Amino acid sequence: MLMKMRNFTASAVVLILLFSSCSDYTKIVKSTDYEFKYKKAIEYYEGGEFVRSATLLKDLINIVRGTSRADKVYYYYAKSEFGIKDNMMAGHYFKSLIKEFPRSEFAEESQFMVGYCFYLDSPGPRLDQEVSQNAIDALQLFINLYPKSTRIDEANRLIIELRDKLVYKSYLSGKLYFDMSIYKAAVVALSSSLKDFPDTKYREELMYMLLKSRYLLAIKSVEEKKRERLSSTLDEYFTFVDEFPESKHRKEAERYYGTTAKLLNYKPGSNL
Repeated sequence: MLMKMRNFTASAVVLILLFSSCSDYTKIVKSTDYEFKYKKAIEYYEGGEFVRSATLLKDLINIVRGTSRADKVYYYYAKSEFGIKDNMMAGHYFKSLIKEFPRSEFAEESQFMVGYCFYLDSPGPRLDQEVSQNAIDALQLFINLYPKSTRIDEANRLIIELRDKLVYKSYLSGKLYFDMSIYKAAVVALSSSLKDFPDTKYREELMYMLLKSRYLLAIKSVEEKKRERLSSTLDEYFTFVDEFPESKHRKEAERYYGTTAKLLNYKPGSNL
């Protein structure tokens, strides 16, 4: 019985403190003492209570506009939103800080955080990669603006990771058309991938799929387009075997060459 009474008392104390805390916070929200509100917002931020700090700082943004403290309010509001994991809102206000206060002491960190917020929201490689490209652009701008920053290595690491995602997305896009036997679209997508990312680790596979796509597109073409497409297949074959003479696809590539050369009546050393 005594133990139950102690537990009840402890719970009651917690509830009283909780309601008291909520009551105090409500008073702060409604307060027109902006210096006090700012002070409490920073206390909440430093205590990890980001929802509360964000609420107070958002109220102060228009109030402090044009004052020496304006950039700090923007900064801590953006950091509070980041703490809540609202990366889009945080990135927006980091970007606004840079635009409004380009000489702020927080400008360097804010430029990095714009890119980092985009990075955190970057989707998987099978989805649209606009956010990933935005992250790369923002991080590259950070590197250009602050080449001596201690975060340069981190920014470069993030860019490499994001570019790998773009490369893989490009590879998947071309492979999708190839796997679906839509060879005209595959030729466009695979060619684009090789042009955009010439050093991709998927280069051999992309070039093989491009060769096969050109070959199958040519074989199935109407007569007026067949010769031109067969010629493109032959060019693709020579490019492929020249770059990857030991490719695991070499045997199949030779088969495409043989059929294509026969249809074109092509002999080595002759002109088409």
